[in-house]
Amino acid sequence: MKLLAIDCAANLCAACVYDAGPGIELGRHVLDLGKGHAEHLMAAIEAALKAGGIGYQDLDAVAVSIGPGSFTGLRVGVSTARGLALALKIPAIGVTTLEALAAEAANTFPGRAVLAALDAGREELHAALFDKALVLTYGPAVATLSEATAMAVDAAAVLAGTAAPQIAAAAGNSFDIGPVAATADIATYARLAAAKGPGEKPKPLYLRGADAKPQAGFILPRQHHDPQKRNPRGKQS
Repeated sequence: MKLLAIDCAANLCAACVYDAGPGIELGRHVLDLGKGHAEHLMAAIEAALKAGGIGYQDLDAVAVSIGPGSFTGLRVGVSTARGLALALKIPAIGVTTLEALAAEAANTFPGRAVLAALDAGREELHAALFDKALVLTYGPAVATLSEATAMAVDAAAVLAGTAAPQIAAAAGNSFDIGPVAATADIATYARLAAAKGPGEKPKPLYLRGADAKPQAGFILPRQHHDPQKRNPRGKQS
């Protein structure tokens, strides 16, 4: 099975082609953008396909990171994956950023529980706890630093994600720490999706509402009733 994996959950706009049979990556293209995923994702996909020496018609599935992560990036990645899957009549498979980061930590520290956590701002974390077999036991959910720290201590977990240093510092313990990035390597998403296989259609994993607020110009001023104002027929309202 050949998969196209795409990731727009954080700063990266990443795509890779992966052959699940031998378990090898055929080609990739990764851009560190910060913003502008929508403008660059299709070019990144086509560059990865070209590097892998295959075309869209050779794909058997599309894998995509579904978050937690950037609201805009997740929408771009998931909508693109679902659009390609529909056009090519192949499944789209979602993988969370937290399970991908946990899988990378488990590669370095096998046979250990893993707590993957991302700094979500507002003194909140997006966290998920996995047992020694990488089975999800908590989350993904919004957690406080103290809650995440207690979980890490209780499970003697390996830490992963951008919040890993915070958790280790709060606990005052020396934890084993895996990747501290906001997202995993693109090939990790491909590998996990190949193992997972088709399921529900992917959708962005939003653990809380968007930070964006309507612009003031779009808020209509409240209409006040003026009893002295006459209606069009010349009578008072």
